[in-house]
Amino acid sequence: MDQVINCFHKRPEAVARLICFPWAGGGSIHYARWGKILSAIEVFAVKLPGRETRAKEHFFQSMEQIVDEVISVLLPVLKEKPFALFGHSFGAMASFALAHTLKRVHKLEPIHMFLSGASAPYSEMRIQAPTRSNLSDEEFLQWMTRIGGTPPELLANSEVMKLFLPVLKADLCVVENYRCNRPVTPLLSCPVTCFDGKQDMPHDLEAWKDISSGDFTVQMLPGGHFYLKDASNEEIILDCITKYLETAEMDYL
Repeated sequence: MDQVINCFHKRPEAVARLICFPWAGGGSIHYARWGKILSAIEVFAVKLPGRETRAKEHFFQSMEQIVDEVISVLLPVLKEKPFALFGHSFGAMASFALAHTLKRVHKLEPIHMFLSGASAPYSEMRIQAPTRSNLSDEEFLQWMTRIGGTPPELLANSEVMKLFLPVLKADLCVVENYRCNRPVTPLLSCPVTCFDGKQDMPHDLEAWKDISSGDFTVQMLPGGHFYLKDASNEEIILDCITKYLETAEMDYL
């Protein structure tokens, strides 16, 4: 499991587990450190091929590959206690794809979905969104500069970009080719909470309401696409996760 999951703080007594998927091109460290802050929750941060300790592995080419690997590793663990999913941007799509397969194939579902910075995959806004993975490196860097979140000194470092751009483009290619139909009936019954940056490009967050019959809430926070890197925003997100999961544990019991 350690090859696929980064868990800085193992908590066998945790009331629930939080499975976190990275944003496109991202690693597991940002979320893994949440395990120190969320004292009652065990945090599993997903490590994808092509980065961190898996740098020499080939990138995944489809969302199905990502979901299949995570399920192959986590399925026994997910049956042990309640779990929730968190994902930002690319990670929101991966979280939904995992939840969909777990419910459809294994009759398991999370106690909460936390989805950030992304339109629902079946929304018209998402379907009409321009593709980025086929941009030239120069055009790609210009786009990254516009959305923010990456330190300018890294964007200016050609050696770092040679390593980073292939990972990011591979993830974007996966999510750009991921398709699913709008649910006719809700797939899940758990609550869904969406977060987004007020200054980010618009996302169709309301479309996520269709995935579940549970409560649906949206929380907008100051900042652009990577608003969640801001310390004050992160505190709000973690407080929200703690509140919902501790309450959900009472319902689960």
